[in-house]
Amino acid sequence: MLRALTSTLRLPRPWRPLRTRSCASHGATGDPEIQVRALTGRDQGITEILMNRPSARNALGNILVSELLEALAQLREDQQVRVLLFRSGVKGVFCAGADLKEREQMSEAEVGIFVQRLRGLMNEIASSAVMGLIETTRGLLPGAGGTQRLPRCLGAALAKELIFTGRRLSGAQAQALGLVNHAVSQNEEGNAAYHRARELAQEILPQAPIAVRLGKVAIDRGMEVDISSGMAIEGICYAQNIPTQDRLEGMAAFREKRPPRFVGK
Repeated sequence: MLRALTSTLRLPRPWRPLRTRSCASHGATGDPEIQVRALTGRDQGITEILMNRPSARNALGNILVSELLEALAQLREDQQVRVLLFRSGVKGVFCAGADLKEREQMSEAEVGIFVQRLRGLMNEIASSAVMGLIETTRGLLPGAGGTQRLPRCLGAALAKELIFTGRRLSGAQAQALGLVNHAVSQNEEGNAAYHRARELAQEILPQAPIAVRLGKVAIDRGMEVDISSGMAIEGICYAQNIPTQDRLEGMAAFREKRPPRFVGK
């Protein structure tokens, strides 16, 4: 079992970074729905994925999902990306969920394929080796997979209540339930949640990138098994961190009482 776990918990091989830091899909208006931007200066290492589909309140349609998958497939293995931040370019909304108007025009077979792709998108975000932050939700966009992710977050009884009733929650209610970590008062620009998420990204940014990635793997995989198996997963993840330059740099920086200079190797 440990041998199998070792093979599944290895970090993916790095591939070439994005040649361009933008990825655009074009709807009927010709405007891009997805834009990818790598921040610079003190925010270098933070990459933003901007969703910009105002006509549908950023609803997840075929084009948006395809472009998100394409961007994530490249960014998740880009060693220059330390933190991935999702944000909305549409004032007053983050994401309206699946595009039901578009789905209404699909055949039964097309609906099945689309929902499978949407579920794959949620899995890609949740399991990415890159530490992900979502602007207004806890690790996932509204979409397929809610019957499995919500109970793991809130417990089965409360998840059933929310799913069966379709109840809408305010930010404060979501925070009280533990569905989101932070709820902030809105500002005049309508981007208070983004600024809070960026502050969190800045806190993660200086941490050892390999340790952060492996920590995410250990937590996500460990939550699905018993405590003994979880401890084994943690041990496997830590064993992968031992030979890295980052671990040695962290120890040296602590000994020399200076800020560490991590390189992600």
